[in-house]
Amino acid sequence: MVLLVAGAFVVALGLFSGVVLTLAPLGLAPWSPELVLWVLFPVFSIVGFLLVGMAGRTTQVRSFTFAVSCLLLLLALASATGVVLSAASVIRPVGSVMPLWYVLVVAGVLGAIGAASSQSRAAES
Repeated sequence: MVLLVAGAFVVALGLFSGVVLTLAPLGLAPWSPELVLWVLFPVFSIVGFLLVGMAGRTTQVRSFTFAVSCLLLLLALASATGVVLSAASVIRPVGSVMPLWYVLVVAGVLGAIGAASSQSRAAES
């Protein structure tokens, strides 16, 4: 139970880091994406996944990891939207769009792997 709570909290911090990396370049958040967030976003997301996965193999754990995978994919889509809108000059980014590209790749890969592994485990059951 402790691992589940700790894992959920760490995943939430990782997702928050990704959200800041996505919203700040678009001027939608008053925060600035420091280098630490670039590191903590994938690290916390992966460590949180592992902690929750070690908590057990119950349906709730599978549902949680699938939900986090979906949130990561939504974050990747939000970043992709920001990149496209910036490239089309619909919006003017506050700074560089590199954080958007970073979140797009990291969240896209982690979310796709998590969603695919959740689906394959569901198919085995």
